[in-house]
Amino acid sequence: MTEPLILKGNAVAEKNKKYCLDLIETYLLTPHLYVLIVGSNPASLYYVESIKKQSLKYKINITVQNFQENEIDENTLLQKIQKLNQDPNVHGIMVQKPLPKHIDPGKVEQCIAPHKDVDGFHALNAGLILYEKECFLPCTAAAILEILDFYDILVEGKHVVVVGRSNVVGKPVANLLLYKIKNRNATVTVCHSRTPDMSLYTRQADIVIVAVGVPRLLKSEMIKDSAVIIDAGINELTDKEGKTAYVGDVDFEGCFLKCSAITPVPGGVGSVTTSILFKQLCISSKKSRDS
Repeated sequence: MTEPLILKGNAVAEKNKKYCLDLIETYLLTPHLYVLIVGSNPASLYYVESIKKQSLKYKINITVQNFQENEIDENTLLQKIQKLNQDPNVHGIMVQKPLPKHIDPGKVEQCIAPHKDVDGFHALNAGLILYEKECFLPCTAAAILEILDFYDILVEGKHVVVVGRSNVVGKPVANLLLYKIKNRNATVTVCHSRTPDMSLYTRQADIVIVAVGVPRLLKSEMIKDSAVIIDAGINELTDKEGKTAYVGDVDFEGCFLKCSAITPVPGGVGSVTTSILFKQLCISSKKSRDS
């Protein structure tokens, strides 16, 4: 058996970066992302710092406004978002999660104007996916599809099992795979925490997409020979010596020699996700310029 193809995300992200830079240069755009943080969650702060660094390579402007947990109530935050919705110099709005308990994340998501919802979480954008209309997509779901397309992995007519039913990854990617367009048209099964004997389904899959936040959930005995594995999970583990490692939702070592292609963690889906965020921001900036 030939060694599996490792589906690295860097090349896909570079393609998206070139797209953004070409769009910015051609139309003289100044894409502006406004990020709101409430609280001091270390993972949130780390992620925002990461996208700030990445934005320099894309020639994108980012404004970050950080509120202490008890500094702002829900209504004030919603009013702030409404003002940003009306600001023509802001092309994308992102509210970093998790939010403190006194703020409803659902209300926040639906307050962001759909045309500035570059995270792709607004109900209107979710509905447009069902109707196969142009919209902003949840970035991780879009990243998965771009990886499959970039590496010429055939989706049409294949049985794809999606493990996870979140609004961020599982549900949107399942619906996107059903699109009646070139290299979609998949047969899709969705498994989740209430699915009895999940391996009964994953062993039948030509492609398995896992996004549940459970370290190394998918084992080699749960897949068939030559399956394609897309791991959209990232989990922080600490060993007995206190060393930190990041692993996916797939047992990479166990599945490696049995599959035909697999995404690494880190360096796979996650590295493409941020590039999708910036790509959608640039598209929003272009549409704002044209309106």
